[in-house]
Amino acid sequence: MGIIKVEFLLVPVCVFLLYILLILIKFIHKVWWNPIYITKFLASQGINGPQYKLLHGNAKEILKMANESKSKPMEELSHQIFPYLQPFRYACIKTYGKIHLSWIGPRPQLFISEVELIKEIMNDKDGVYLKTKSEGYFKKLLGDGLVSAQGNKWIKQRKLANHAFHAESLKGMVPSMIAAVETMVEIWKMYEGKEIEVFEEFRILTSEVISRTAFGSSYAEGKNIFEMMMKLGSIVSASFLKIRLPGIRKLMPNQDDIVSDRLEQEIRKSILGLVQKREEAKRNGGYGSDYLGILVKATHEADEKKRISVDDMIDECKTIYLAGHETTTTLLTWTCLLLAINTEWQDKARREVFDLLGENNPAPDDNSIGKLKILSMIINETLRLYPPVVAVVRRVAREVKVGDRIVLPANIELSISTIAVQHDPEIWGEDVHLFKPERFAEGIAKATNNNTAAFLPFGLGPRVCVGSNFAITEAKIALVMILQRYHFTLSPAYVHSPTQRITTRPQHGLQIMLHAL
Repeated sequence: MGIIKVEFLLVPVCVFLLYILLILIKFIHKVWWNPIYITKFLASQGINGPQYKLLHGNAKEILKMANESKSKPMEELSHQIFPYLQPFRYACIKTYGKIHLSWIGPRPQLFISEVELIKEIMNDKDGVYLKTKSEGYFKKLLGDGLVSAQGNKWIKQRKLANHAFHAESLKGMVPSMIAAVETMVEIWKMYEGKEIEVFEEFRILTSEVISRTAFGSSYAEGKNIFEMMMKLGSIVSASFLKIRLPGIRKLMPNQDDIVSDRLEQEIRKSILGLVQKREEAKRNGGYGSDYLGILVKATHEADEKKRISVDDMIDECKTIYLAGHETTTTLLTWTCLLLAINTEWQDKARREVFDLLGENNPAPDDNSIGKLKILSMIINETLRLYPPVVAVVRRVAREVKVGDRIVLPANIELSISTIAVQHDPEIWGEDVHLFKPERFAEGIAKATNNNTAAFLPFGLGPRVCVGSNFAITEAKIALVMILQRYHFTLSPAYVHSPTQRITTRPQHGLQIMLHAL
């Protein structure tokens, strides 16, 4: 009997030890064997990079160099921001070339800044280059919305977004955009002849616009959501390169884990509050024709192929709350910086506005917005010098050959560098870091010598940003109405220190001197 009892007790012990052994084998494979294999596999094809360090990869070095860079402003007011924003990446290009391997912890990431390869990857004709999975804090921020969804789920979500932001819908949003800008420039009257910090002004403006156009509300009503999204975005940016052992968040949550969980739940609760109002409004005729109305209606679709879940609806709301104002905020900010420095281009843009609309400050309309050629050139050059997103990441679904020489292993990440390509002197010339809107005088294709992948501020291919026309239209309206009323120059208080926090933004804001015309 004693022997039987011992054998009976040994079974769960053996099962537990086997479980621990399997976890250990998986861990060793991830942090030691796979990095060795990937390094040798790519080195055999002439692709090299900085040495992998156990557990951390190159994350510590990337973070150290980035922190050292942003701890002090740029030495001069230069637009050569790539080595300042991403010193590690810039150094690797100099050492290892436009295609090189690096490591975010034990995760391999192939850096690519060759336009032909970028075009092939972003167009993704065979469905091999997938969006990376939304994990950790980023998943709490955006969930599995349009930014990270795949397959049929993405197709369904994309159709809804296309419907909300197509050309005809955009025309209907113009009056709301104009009204929001009018409110802003009215407030600006108190700053005439004085300094004003415009990054925060533009953040409130773009938040108001997306609130009115997509959610049928106002910035005041959605202010709590925006503030919570900003706090969660700060946690995402601050923790991006901090490597933690798998499962440690559940076993030993830190302060960021606790705060992010609370923010995620509060954001969900607030969005459901807006949804509840639409559900009640249904009794009076419908859910509404804006993006929120379209999403709420989709949760009630009888056709399962068209229906989305409540969780999907919330993820889409979070995505549009963030993406709907972040890009335009930074675009307006950097455009104002460039026009404050290059006042001759500010004068050219203003002259174009007056020639087209007259000098009595009439509001722009959909027709006049499309005729602003000089302003379009200025915006494109701003997006080239200061891309909102400096890199786009894809995951290789299976082993595949890209170009005519490189075989990529499955599950490796590809970092498509927007900023490296748009700051490449081989593509744009030796004056690549100068503000020269005339590059775009004959359009984007001519400016890039038909290398469409050389200019991708909103991405490329089937997953190009669905809100790009919305962002450009909003930016043009705001700039037209500012130029009609003000001349502005750079304040001596401005400190040139671009930084990355979801998007590329001025670390210390943008201070300009505002002069009424």
